[in-house]
Amino acid sequence: MTLAALLSQGEGILRDAGIGETKTDAWYLLSAAADLSRAQYLLRCREELGENDREWTKAYLELVRRRAQRIPLQHLTGTQEFMGFEFVVTPQVLIPRQDTEILVEEALQAAKLLKRPARILDLCTGSGCVAVSLKLLAEQAQVTAGDVSGEALAVAKKNAALLNAQVTFVQSDLFAGIDGVFDIIVSNPPYIPTAEIGMLMPEVRDYEPALALDGGADGLEFYRRIIREAPSYLNREGTLLLEIGCLQAEAVTRLLLESGFSDVQCKKDLAGLDRVVQGRYDK
Repeated sequence: MTLAALLSQGEGILRDAGIGETKTDAWYLLSAAADLSRAQYLLRCREELGENDREWTKAYLELVRRRAQRIPLQHLTGTQEFMGFEFVVTPQVLIPRQDTEILVEEALQAAKLLKRPARILDLCTGSGCVAVSLKLLAEQAQVTAGDVSGEALAVAKKNAALLNAQVTFVQSDLFAGIDGVFDIIVSNPPYIPTAEIGMLMPEVRDYEPALALDGGADGLEFYRRIIREAPSYLNREGTLLLEIGCLQAEAVTRLLLESGFSDVQCKKDLAGLDRVVQGRYDK
């Protein structure tokens, strides 16, 4: 069997299981199992596999079978790219999504408007992808990140260490353990209505932490808490940025305005869907 034939076999198994991104997933699993770059694959794809390839070939097919069971690709490879950086991912944290890069980009723009290094707080940090990316891309910023889950914080701390990002981590239920005031507060909180979690795709419903998904009966529980408490932790004209579900812009905008935030705006993601709502608080 050649490398190309092995990859094709993996694709077939995933296709039969109804996996959508068949070719992409089969390739990433092959790359992980064989420690193989795309260039190396193209050079070797017609070579016959030998005895020395037996162990990783077996590992590859096992990964494919597990992916066919709807285990997320990132839980099998252990990593996910975000903002150009590679983050460790485990079942204890939400898998970083490209949509969330909009939250980071808007926070960076807010930081650029300041005449001093920004003090930034990231709530519900999970894997730490937002906080770590902000520190790496705004090097002078002071970044604090909080999460209620100690297991999630362990992953976030590992990512910060691997990427050499100086972030302060705090185990905290939103603001409960947070001290000080900040120029920018960002959060990608749980926002799926409880009744809708059972309707999510299996990779999310069965394998990502419910703690990072469940936003209460209407999906707005965490927005209400964050928006109510954020003014006490914001400097004058501080900015609050919140990732939202694509149908939540109107509700979150209303919550911000009712709590005294001004200049409230909604930013869309690359698919044209509402993704980040932000507002400024003038004390």
